Amino acid sequence: MAVLHLVFGIFGNALALFLFLAPLITFKRIVANKSTEKFSGIPYIMTLLNCLLSAWYGLPFVSSDNIPVSTINGVGTVIETIYIMIFIIFAPRKQKAKIIGLFTFELAVFSIVVFVSLFALHGSSRKLFCGFASAICSIIMYASPLSIMRVVIRTKSVEFMPFYLSLFVFLCGTSWFIFGLLGRDPFLAVPNGVGSGLGAIQLILYFIYRDNKGAPKKQTPIEEETMEMGHIKHNEEKQSNANGIRK
Repeated sequence: MAVLHLVFGIFGNALALFLFLAPLITFKRIVANKSTEKFSGIPYIMTLLNCLLSAWYGLPFVSSDNIPVSTINGVGTVIETIYIMIFIIFAPRKQKAKIIGLFTFELAVFSIVVFVSLFALHGSSRKLFCGFASAICSIIMYASPLSIMRVVIRTKSVEFMPFYLSLFVFLCGTSWFIFGLLGRDPFLAVPNGVGSGLGAIQLILYFIYRDNKGAPKKQTPIEEETMEMGHIKHNEEKQSNANGIRK
């Protein structure tokens, strides 16, 4: 049982690393263009918070036998911090201030969790507190592709839902779900079970609508990034600008 627990932890680490590195192409474009254009920095902020809380939860004095959770989320923390720093460097002034504010707030929240868990809580109460914080954040992360799933159902097209990204979300969630079951840890099993289920739904939708990928069209970098991040951006801002011009 212990060997299986370790194997699924290693497997989960490899799959999670792939997901953390997925936005590299996006940030290569940002650096090359020296602009974040209309890309959103919020997903990276949320992913960083998830990594911080999960890495803290996996430490031996918080929960036992969860070192693989700390290792991969520690790596994820470094990767996401680099993404955020690049984003801040190339973002417009208004967006830069917003991301810096959220980043500071996020560090404050994490610091509070650390302080409370170290000095106010001990034993099972510490694990319970940190586990709930980590699980809630993980569920929010896994739920982010819901907007794409709605678009797939509405348009009956999978052009906005990359197959391999959905596959690796499913595999990653499943690996950590089994890891949590083997370790009898509901704070790992439940959120990753949700992630596995949502990943499976994405794959089912893909196979239902795989032959309907929409009319071929040239996508802008912004549209491609929107798909990568699991968010569909509407043309509200364009319409607003157009209305302003008409006035």
